[in-house]
Amino acid sequence: MDTVASYVSALFLVFLIILLIRILWSWFPEPSGGAMRTIYDFVHQSTEWYLAPFRRIIPPIGMFDISPIAAILVLVIVRGVVENLLA
Repeated sequence: MDTVASYVSALFLVFLIILLIRILWSWFPEPSGGAMRTIYDFVHQSTEWYLAPFRRIIPPIGMFDISPIAAILVLVIVRGVVENLLA
Protein backbone atom coordinates (compact mmCIF):
# COMPACT_ATOMS: atom_id res chain seq x y z
CA MET A 1 0.00 0.00 0.00
CA ASP A 2 2.96 2.27 0.59
CA THR A 3 3.81 2.12 -3.13
CA VAL A 4 0.33 3.30 -4.12
CA ALA A 5 0.60 6.24 -1.72
CA SER A 6 3.98 7.13 -3.19
CA TYR A 7 2.62 7.10 -6.75
CA VAL A 8 -0.40 9.18 -5.82
CA SER A 9 1.81 11.67 -3.99
CA ALA A 10 4.10 11.87 -7.01
CA LEU A 11 1.13 12.50 -9.33
CA PHE A 12 -0.08 15.35 -7.12
CA LEU A 13 3.44 16.81 -7.08
CA VAL A 14 3.79 16.62 -10.88
CA PHE A 15 0.41 18.28 -11.38
CA LEU A 16 1.33 21.00 -8.87
CA ILE A 17 4.58 21.68 -10.74
CA ILE A 18 2.76 21.86 -14.08
CA LEU A 19 0.24 24.24 -12.48
CA LEU A 20 3.03 26.48 -11.19
CA ILE A 21 4.66 26.48 -14.63
CA ARG A 22 1.31 27.55 -16.11
CA ILE A 23 1.00 30.40 -13.61
CA LEU A 24 4.54 31.64 -14.21
CA TRP A 25 4.15 31.31 -17.98
CA SER A 26 1.11 33.59 -17.88
CA TRP A 27 3.43 36.53 -17.24
CA PHE A 28 5.10 36.09 -20.64
CA PRO A 29 3.71 36.26 -24.18
CA GLU A 30 2.55 33.02 -25.77
CA PRO A 31 5.19 31.39 -27.97
CA SER A 32 4.42 31.57 -31.67
CA GLY A 33 5.70 28.19 -32.79
CA GLY A 34 8.17 25.38 -32.49
CA ALA A 35 8.92 23.25 -29.46
CA MET A 36 8.06 26.01 -26.98
CA ARG A 37 4.57 26.29 -28.46
CA THR A 38 4.11 22.53 -28.11
CA ILE A 39 5.18 22.65 -24.46
CA TYR A 40 2.96 25.67 -23.86
CA ASP A 41 -0.04 23.90 -25.39
CA PHE A 42 0.61 20.80 -23.27
CA VAL A 43 0.83 22.81 -20.04
CA HIS A 44 -2.23 24.86 -20.96
CA GLN A 45 -4.39 21.86 -21.88
CA SER A 46 -3.20 19.85 -18.87
CA THR A 47 -4.28 22.52 -16.39
CA GLU A 48 -7.22 24.35 -17.98
CA TRP A 49 -9.75 21.70 -16.91
CA TYR A 50 -8.73 22.31 -13.30
CA LEU A 51 -8.39 26.11 -13.37
CA ALA A 52 -11.56 26.89 -15.35
CA PRO A 53 -14.05 26.19 -12.52
CA PHE A 54 -12.05 28.42 -10.15
CA ARG A 55 -12.07 31.24 -12.73
CA ARG A 56 -15.85 30.97 -13.01
CA ILE A 57 -16.25 31.24 -9.23
CA ILE A 58 -13.56 33.83 -8.40
CA PRO A 59 -13.54 36.93 -10.61
CA PRO A 60 -10.29 38.80 -11.27
CA ILE A 61 -9.43 41.68 -8.96
CA GLY A 62 -8.40 44.44 -11.31
CA MET A 63 -5.79 42.93 -13.58
CA PHE A 64 -4.91 40.15 -11.12
CA ASP A 65 -6.39 36.67 -11.36
CA ILE A 66 -6.27 35.14 -7.89
CA SER A 67 -8.16 31.98 -8.82
CA PRO A 68 -4.90 29.97 -9.24
CA ILE A 69 -4.12 30.65 -5.56
CA ALA A 70 -7.41 29.06 -4.57
CA ALA A 71 -6.78 26.20 -7.00
CA ILE A 72 -3.40 25.49 -5.43
CA LEU A 73 -4.86 25.63 -1.92
CA VAL A 74 -7.59 23.16 -2.83
CA LEU A 75 -5.06 20.88 -4.53
CA VAL A 76 -2.81 20.87 -1.45
CA ILE A 77 -5.77 20.14 0.84
CA VAL A 78 -7.02 17.31 -1.39
CA ARG A 79 -3.49 15.92 -1.59
CA GLY A 80 -3.26 15.84 2.20
CA VAL A 81 -6.64 14.15 2.57
CA VAL A 82 -5.88 11.52 -0.07
CA GLU A 83 -2.43 10.80 1.39
CA ASN A 84 -3.94 10.38 4.87
CA LEU A 85 -6.58 8.01 3.51
CA LEU A 86 -3.93 5.91 1.76
CA ALA A 87 -1.55 5.86 4.74
